[in-house]
Amino acid sequence: MTEDNFTEVTQESWFGRIGGAIKGILVGLILFIVAFPLLFWNEGRSVKEYKTLKEGGGAVISVTSDTVDAANTGKLVHMTGKASTEATLKDPVFGVAANALKLKRVVEMYQWKETSHSETKKKLGGGTETVTTYTYSKTWADKAISSTSFKDPAEHRNPGTLPYESREQVADMVSLGAFTLSSSLVGQINNFEPLPVSNDTPVPATLKGKAKAYETGFYIGADPASPQLGDVRIEFKAANPTVVSVIAKQVSNTFEPYSAKAGGTIEMLQTGVHTADAMIQEAQESNRILTWILRAAGFILMLIGLSLIFKLLSVLADVLPILGDIVGAGTGIISFLSAAVLSLITIAVAWIVYRPLLGVALIVVAAGLTIAIRGKLKSAKTTS
Repeated sequence: MTEDNFTEVTQESWFGRIGGAIKGILVGLILFIVAFPLLFWNEGRSVKEYKTLKEGGGAVISVTSDTVDAANTGKLVHMTGKASTEATLKDPVFGVAANALKLKRVVEMYQWKETSHSETKKKLGGGTETVTTYTYSKTWADKAISSTSFKDPAEHRNPGTLPYESREQVADMVSLGAFTLSSSLVGQINNFEPLPVSNDTPVPATLKGKAKAYETGFYIGADPASPQLGDVRIEFKAANPTVVSVIAKQVSNTFEPYSAKAGGTIEMLQTGVHTADAMIQEAQESNRILTWILRAAGFILMLIGLSLIFKLLSVLADVLPILGDIVGAGTGIISFLSAAVLSLITIAVAWIVYRPLLGVALIVVAAGLTIAIRGKLKSAKTTS
C-alpha cells in the first residue's frame, strides 16, 4: 500500500469561534432532546424482546426435519438438518456457477482513499490554529470513491465508476429435510466461502484482452501481484449447503415468524447444530448486549449535546487559553455528570413503566448521585 500526505494550516478568529459555538447550541439541543426517547424506547424494546424469548423458550418443541407433522402447524418448533438446494446458481456476466444456497459476486477497484488528522492549538486572544494532515493511500474498495471532494484532488484522481456491480443471488428453493425454508430464514445464512475459479475458466468476450482468470475470480489489469490505480478484481463467494438449526412457527411444510403474547416475534436460524435452549440463551445475550449499546449511545448523545450547549462558555473564556481550559474542564465534568444523572432518570422512568421494582431502585440511585453532586458543588464553593 502506497501513501502520501498533504498538510493544511487554517486559522479561526475568536469571533468566528463564538459564532460556531452559538450554532452548536442548536445542534446540541437536538442531540440532547433525541437522547430521551432513544433511551426510553430502548428499555421497552429490551423488555419486550426478553419476554418474547422467555415465552418462546417455554413454548418451543424440538421436532425432526425428516417428516412433516401436521399436528405441529402453528406451534413454535425447533429442528436441525441440512439446508440444501438442487439449484445451480450462475453469474449472468462471468458464467461462474455453483450448486449453492447463495452466490456472491464482489467487485473491487484499486483507488485513492483520503483520511485526515487534525491538531488544534489555542492562541492568545481566543483564536485557534488548526493543522490538518490529509493522508492518501491506495486501497481496494467495493464502491467508487469520489476524489472530487479530496483536499488535494489533482494528484489523487480516481477512475470513476466500477465497470460491474457487486451482486448476490439466492436459490429459489432451499430445503431443510422435508421442509422448505422461508426467504427470511435463508437470508440469515451467511456461511460464505471463496469460490475458486480455475485459470482456464473462459473470460467473457467483452473482457478478452483486458481480464484474466485468477484464484477466486477475474482480474482487470496487468498484474494481480502489483495492482495499479484503476485495476479491478472480481471475486466470487458461495454459501454452500450446510447444517442449520431453526426456531420458528411451523406452517404446513414451511415457516413463519412466531408471534408472542409479549408483542415480539421469533424466527431464528444458526448454522451448525444447536439446541433450542442454547439458541434462546444466545438470543437473550444478544438482546442484553444491544440494550447496553443503545444505552451507551443515548448517554453519549446526551453528553455531546450538553457539551455543545456549554461550549460557548469555554470559547468566551479562551481570550486567555488557560482560563478557557479551566472553564472547559469544568463544563466537561458538569456535562458528564448531568448526562449520567439524566440518563439514569430516563431509564428509571422507563423501568417504572416496564420493570416497576427495578425502576424505583434506579430512581433512588439517581437521587443519591444528584445529592452527591450538589454536595461536591457546595464544598467547592466553600473552599473557594
